[in-house]
Amino acid sequence: MNPKVLATLEYQQVKQQLAPYLVSAAGQKELSALQPMTTLAEVQYALDETNDGVEVYRLKGGIPVARLADITPHMKRLAIGATLNGSELGQVGRVLKTTRAITRFFEELLADAPENDIRHLFDEVQTLVTLPEVTKRLATAIEGDGHITDNASPELASIRSHISKTEGEIRSRMERYTHGKEAKYLSDPIITIRNDRYVIPVKAENRGRFGGIVHDQSASGQTLFIEPQAVMALNDRLRQNQVAEKQEEQRILEELSNLIAPYQDEILENAAILGHFDFINAKARYARAMHANEPAVSTTNEVLLRQARHPLIDQKKVVANDIALGTDYQAIVITGPNTGGKTITLKTLGLLQLMGQSGLFIPVDMGSRIAIYHEIFADIGDEQSIEQNLSTFSSHMENIESFLKQIDDHSLVLVDELGAGTDPQEGAALAIAILDAIGGHGTQVVATTHYPELKAYGFNRPETINASMEFDEATLKPTYRLLVGIPGRSNALDIAQRLGIPQAIVDQARSLTDTDSQDLNAMIADLVTKRKQVEDAQIQLKAEVEDSEKLHKQLKSEFNAYQQQKDQLMEEAKVEANAIVEKSKTQADAIISDLRKKQLATGANIKENELIDAKGALNALEQQPKLKKNRVLRRAKAKQDFHKGDDVLVKSYGQRGVLVQKMGNHAWEVQLGILKMKIDEADMERTQAEAEPKRARATVQSANASHVSPNLDLRGVRYEDAMMQVDRYIDAALLAGYPSVTIVHGKGTGALRQGITEYLQGNRQVKSFHFAAPNHGGNGATEVQFK
Repeated sequence: MNPKVLATLEYQQVKQQLAPYLVSAAGQKELSALQPMTTLAEVQYALDETNDGVEVYRLKGGIPVARLADITPHMKRLAIGATLNGSELGQVGRVLKTTRAITRFFEELLADAPENDIRHLFDEVQTLVTLPEVTKRLATAIEGDGHITDNASPELASIRSHISKTEGEIRSRMERYTHGKEAKYLSDPIITIRNDRYVIPVKAENRGRFGGIVHDQSASGQTLFIEPQAVMALNDRLRQNQVAEKQEEQRILEELSNLIAPYQDEILENAAILGHFDFINAKARYARAMHANEPAVSTTNEVLLRQARHPLIDQKKVVANDIALGTDYQAIVITGPNTGGKTITLKTLGLLQLMGQSGLFIPVDMGSRIAIYHEIFADIGDEQSIEQNLSTFSSHMENIESFLKQIDDHSLVLVDELGAGTDPQEGAALAIAILDAIGGHGTQVVATTHYPELKAYGFNRPETINASMEFDEATLKPTYRLLVGIPGRSNALDIAQRLGIPQAIVDQARSLTDTDSQDLNAMIADLVTKRKQVEDAQIQLKAEVEDSEKLHKQLKSEFNAYQQQKDQLMEEAKVEANAIVEKSKTQADAIISDLRKKQLATGANIKENELIDAKGALNALEQQPKLKKNRVLRRAKAKQDFHKGDDVLVKSYGQRGVLVQKMGNHAWEVQLGILKMKIDEADMERTQAEAEPKRARATVQSANASHVSPNLDLRGVRYEDAMMQVDRYIDAALLAGYPSVTIVHGKGTGALRQGITEYLQGNRQVKSFHFAAPNHGGNGATEVQFK
């Protein structure tokens, strides 16, 4: 992108706004090199990275990049065998420490938010090289400010311990001079240092009082800084330890420099990647501060900026406009008075396009898109050059002449006040010719002008549209809103009249204006009025639609809540009904048991099938919960197709039977053992046929066979009595010809259930047995099938 357009559109000011969000030298370097890109892949990747930064900022408050210095000079010194100082090693250690922290950060981010919109950063963080041992060694030995810690080596810790101990002894001895009776011989009762040795300030006349060596004197010569004889040995020892400390520190610095020397390339690459992450962080924070959004990238150079705002104008004051180019028209001609916002509109389009092609989010609404221009040319502002003896007109012509040599169908041209600075008639003709020339290259162009002739040009030329900046006639002030499709009208006479120019003068001026110009202004005024009416109606309609959508969502939510409440109440009612049925079944079983006992005692004949019918009617009252979401069950029911001779399970009795013949639309005659009963299809379930054919057997019925119940209830019976009853009952059921029976033994301790299981396992006439269905007793009852 040519440097001139970057300066004209104030691209550098955008970069300056972005700079405060950076914390690393590498990030600052990347920002300094930032330029608009001209390939779709580059632009989209950069926008993706900005999106990643915004997503990380939303989830975790941003990437935790520390404040990092430029370590490139350090690595160059290391490459030639130099030893780095503590400060330099501390900066390198900070890079390694940040590398480790960033790696862990993204691991935790992926674990905490596996569903995210991050497109590239997880891949980019994999390129970081963590050096755990080197990082740990540097962190242990060097503090952030470059100070070598006591933990750098045992020898250094020992030396510093001796230094601290010796300094303590020196101060202890010298405090006798500053706090004792000797203090009166001192200029000040303090301990200070001269030539790296501890001394006291002694009055000159008391020079021989303490012995020792004079290391310095005051400017007046009245005070001598003396190292007393009593501490000279301690000072000597301290000095020796300090020299040893310096030597050990230098050895440690050499050791650490040699430690990181093999990893120079990896460390430099880490620093560059961290700087890139810092730059992505800055782009995300800048986007949040501007309330900017990600634009889509058009592959056909179609620009659509929804509610575009200039990024360098206070966002609370700037007027947003919709700007479209490249879809229905390739050229926009903006007319209207000065100070109406034409120039800002040009700059907004150009600058937002440059920002988008740099991978920055732009201050527009969602749904916006940008083009990919290879070059943007802008002729904006007065570029009169005294040195080159060029007038304003000449300067504009030179710019346009250079544009025409370079433009193609991937260029954008922005021209302010096209044709200005010369005779109006000639200027208008030249402007039209220039626009035709630009259009001939397939170049998109947005131009502003005062010439009324260009209003007709916008109507007559294909792929060209007029536009203007709205002007409020009531306040005589511009609104800075772009009106596409409506040329600007001259407001000079109206403004003059409202400002108090005599009516006669205004009328005379109108009479001097040609009829065509007046008709054009009247047409424009009518268009503006009608457009305002349409916009007002659109705003009202939009509000009504939003209210309707809100009401629809509210009604839908309340209806769903009602349906859920209804379903819940139905399920609760069924559960309550089942409890009542269960209670009634228990009572019915007790009554039936009592009747059987009376039958045995009195010899009365009560038909067993009547008892079964009565119990079946009671079972039919049980409500089944809805299984709307059980697709397997729905498919099984869809395949239910009964035929004569099918084996079925009668659910209400828990008995297996065979279909004899159909009786009505939804009922069948079913053979249940020795009984034939009419059963509804809803109460039946088809079962698999027996794997082996039944062996024919002779059945001997006793006179009392019809009195054998298909159910044996042992609840409350003692174990020994229960087992005797089971043995007799199985024999009676076999004589009665029942294919299956049910033994109700309850759950209890499980002893009776275990005894019955062992008995059935040892009975050769028993083909199989299993616990009953959950709604027929579960493991409190056992269903037995005979051979």
